[in-house]
Amino acid sequence: MSGQFSYSRWDPILISTQIVAIQTTFYLSLGFILFWIAHLFGYYATLDQIFNSQIVSFKTSLGLVITISFISNSFFGALILHFIVRRAKKCLDFTLTLFIIHLILVRFYMGHVPTTFSWWLLNIICITIMCITGEYICLKSELKAIPLLVSNKVNSL
Repeated sequence: MSGQFSYSRWDPILISTQIVAIQTTFYLSLGFILFWIAHLFGYYATLDQIFNSQIVSFKTSLGLVITISFISNSFFGALILHFIVRRAKKCLDFTLTLFIIHLILVRFYMGHVPTTFSWWLLNIICITIMCITGEYICLKSELKAIPLLVSNKVNSL
């Protein structure tokens, strides 16, 4: 379906389904990436590493594991946007929605809004990577040539 024209109309069921699909695949891929990178560095993957802003740091080895996992997952998130959203102009909206929901979940998990500079910086970097890469991938797909001929028939007189 990529490269085909689609109308932009208000469809709350489609938008809600896309948000749930993006959020779910984002956390599944983050868990998978975090599991392997943490295992590589000798750590166990826990929910704290995803939802606790206090352990995100650029100075500790565990903080670097979390940082690498989130940044790697941002590139995978761009692919998620391409397969689920398929529109470059909607990538920013869905990326911000994803990270706002993540902020809300972190707030409920910790009991307060994150206050560490490194957590906010990491999320801004991840938003930027996911949005720009997602827009680039979707734009390349949208700009593919639309075939005008259905078949290659030769008219003989």
